[in-house]
Amino acid sequence: MNKRWIVVGMTCLSLLFGQLGQASAAVAPAMGSAQLSTYEETFSSADTSLSGIMSSRQFNFQTEEYWKVDEVKIHVDYKASPLTKRERSSVTLSLNGKKFHSFRPDVSDDPKRRLTVSVPKELLVKGNNTLTIEGYIVTTDANQICMPSEKRDNWLQLFATSGASIRYTSEAIKPSIRDFNRHFTGMDTVSDERNAIAIPKSSKPAELEAAVYALSGFAKQNRLKQKQIPMYAFDADALKGKTAVVAVALYDQLPAAWKSELGNVDVAQAAVIRVIRTGTQPTLVVTSQDPAMLVKAGRLLANQELVKQLDGDTKMVSDNTDVATPEVTISRDMKLTDNGDKLKGWMHQEKSYFISLPANRTIAEASKIHLDMRYATNLDFDRSMVTVLINNTPIGSKKLNMDLANKDTLTLPIPKNLDVTGNFTVTVAFDLELRNVVCMEPQDEMPWAFITKDSVLQLKTKDKTELLFDSYPNPFLRDGSFNQVAVVMPKNPDMYTYQSLANVFNLLGQYAEGNAGEVRFFEDSAAASDLKAHNVIAIGSYNNNKVIRDNNDKLYFKYGANGEGFASNEKMSVDADYGKRLGTLQLIESPFEAGRGLLAISGPSTEYDYLASKLLASDNAKWRIYGDGVATNKDGDVHAFRFKKQAEQQSSSIVEQVLQRGDVLGFMVAAMLIGLLVLVSLIFMIRKYRKKRGAGDETESK
Repeated sequence: MNKRWIVVGMTCLSLLFGQLGQASAAVAPAMGSAQLSTYEETFSSADTSLSGIMSSRQFNFQTEEYWKVDEVKIHVDYKASPLTKRERSSVTLSLNGKKFHSFRPDVSDDPKRRLTVSVPKELLVKGNNTLTIEGYIVTTDANQICMPSEKRDNWLQLFATSGASIRYTSEAIKPSIRDFNRHFTGMDTVSDERNAIAIPKSSKPAELEAAVYALSGFAKQNRLKQKQIPMYAFDADALKGKTAVVAVALYDQLPAAWKSELGNVDVAQAAVIRVIRTGTQPTLVVTSQDPAMLVKAGRLLANQELVKQLDGDTKMVSDNTDVATPEVTISRDMKLTDNGDKLKGWMHQEKSYFISLPANRTIAEASKIHLDMRYATNLDFDRSMVTVLINNTPIGSKKLNMDLANKDTLTLPIPKNLDVTGNFTVTVAFDLELRNVVCMEPQDEMPWAFITKDSVLQLKTKDKTELLFDSYPNPFLRDGSFNQVAVVMPKNPDMYTYQSLANVFNLLGQYAEGNAGEVRFFEDSAAASDLKAHNVIAIGSYNNNKVIRDNNDKLYFKYGANGEGFASNEKMSVDADYGKRLGTLQLIESPFEAGRGLLAISGPSTEYDYLASKLLASDNAKWRIYGDGVATNKDGDVHAFRFKKQAEQQSSSIVEQVLQRGDVLGFMVAAMLIGLLVLVSLIFMIRKYRKKRGAGDETESK
């Protein structure tokens, strides 16, 4: 009997605690569980070095807002000059302007040495952290007093494997669109491939359009530009293990489980964006019964400024909802700095400025940079100078002058042969030399230079319209907006097709400056009139995409007679069997309208479409291609060619050059006015002379 009561009591208790557990789970405001994780990031993609007795380099690493950081370790992989005097040399690390560690570099025959040091947590900030590595590398003995400094021997190599290890606990996703968004595009989520955009298997054009608008916004927010946000059809296996999913679908195509989580919501003439949870998977559902409203909801997600303001778990989108991003303006005058920048320390010091420019814009003639500065008066002015570089290419220098130390300027034209397109970097480098410095201890605050807020970049730009991968993403983006893009999908798209689409719009989204412009989707049977006013992206093969099949004769890599593989052309010999194992990118004039472009992402099967699309998935991959025709295989071989004839560059006329130069134009106008005044004066003098002569002749005749 007692045993029976014990069993009954234990059963009741278990049921009670089970119900309490379910209740506590039901009211939990967050999604997911916290656990300690480690994120690794490198400081640079290439090796760098510190040169000279005193030199420094700055590197950046990021932390996410939703990370509770437990520990950050800095790893510095280096090799010091064999001539380094270890007991007199040092390297100092600073984080966000505050020093926290110094060490004497080891000198050895090892290929590289590693220093690992923990960062004080109080120095960390949410978001961007700046690490400064300052080197003081001495190669002379202490008893060699006042020896000239030898810069060639003083170096410290910093390897690309240097980086930060961040141990953190991730906060669970809250039922908030803003919080879901920051997790979805978080570095750890993207790096571990734990996010995805999901669409129906038989997607309608409106669903695809809304999905790529949303994807472009997420791609812009993604800090890991070399990693893509994938797109899948609704598939349990493909979405398994994902910790953040964005589902985009018309309401009738939405799976029953997600409909149930949405509850009773009116989406007949509106769209809903809502954070839900199915099982252990947080999901942002975007749906409507109205295709136009679904597309508008996709545009809202492309406006990341708006998304970051959505603290609730639901956003309704209607006709009255304003989702547009501000219009992109291309400023002629850009300030280099808002408050001024101070550079301090001996020898070479530099400051770089990132300049944002739409990807289709290139710097034109008559652009210039105006540098306003001041600097210390104790410099060796025979050896001190300032140099301006654009994308690490010097465009001009000036020797510093003691008489101008409190107010100096430098104006330089930007050479037209630099061929700068899209974003670029302006670097101002000072060489601050001191007299008799070999007999002095180096000082942290001396000498110094200051770049004032009056320093400006005066830009004149022109549209780059060549149909070449060198100019990509032209013609599909114009001044940061989608430029009448039409995507022609193949028959029966599969996983590879959607991944190809995701690759293309990951990169286009990184370049896009807003959600303006148009992207439309068509089946391969689309009429020529539908594609006439568009720049076309056709994905598929000879057999599953009619647009590619009908324009096979215009392609550079043409399909053979049976359409099973590519044939040889004037640039590349292709074996019949090898032609079945190639993916191609081909950028040709649109057959539907002059002045438009057609990009064919094509292979004998969808797997090879995907293989080719990977070359347009990130900037790192895009740098491998050029020209207008590219072929690639599974071994990673890339064959890029230019098939279009290169038109001779026509130098601008004298009139065009004068009109672009305001100073020359003003001088010529003044010269013309003076010439006109002289001409009028001559006319009056001649008339006066003739009158006098006529009067004299009359007197003589009398």
